[in-house]
Amino acid sequence: MLREWGDGDLAAMVGLFDDPDVAYWTPLVSPFDLGAARVYLKRARERRAAGLRVQLAITADGGEPLGEVMLMLSGVGLDVAEIGYIVGAAHRGRGLAGRAVRVMTDFARGTVGVARLLLEIEAGNAASAAVARAAGYRLTEAPPILAEEKGRSVALRTWEWL
Repeated sequence: MLREWGDGDLAAMVGLFDDPDVAYWTPLVSPFDLGAARVYLKRARERRAAGLRVQLAITADGGEPLGEVMLMLSGVGLDVAEIGYIVGAAHRGRGLAGRAVRVMTDFARGTVGVARLLLEIEAGNAASAAVARAAGYRLTEAPPILAEEKGRSVALRTWEWL
């Protein structure tokens, strides 16, 4: 089940996002402490209100957050959007990310009306690529997107839902 993040989830966010793998593969600040969680939740709410992003906690039953799935939009009338996901270290290997991405894909296509959905996954991130495949996404022939992230060069490969 996916649900909105709440003020009571700040400590859980720290537990999920203050992780070496999350620090390496994502743009989240590290260390990710309570201050970072407060800023993150505030920005998530602002982006949601502006129609730019939907960030939801991944849960087993609507309770404890086990990760996050997000839909990144660029505004009204959007044809293309991106999905991102994180699952806490203690909860990986259970298929949670793949199921959450499928639910968010259905939401984006059916409710929001997004025509084209993408995932941008760093080359070498085998776990995230496995999630993409499990959720029905396929690697495109697009050249990698080259960027600088946290002082290192990254090459993001584009995956598309078909």
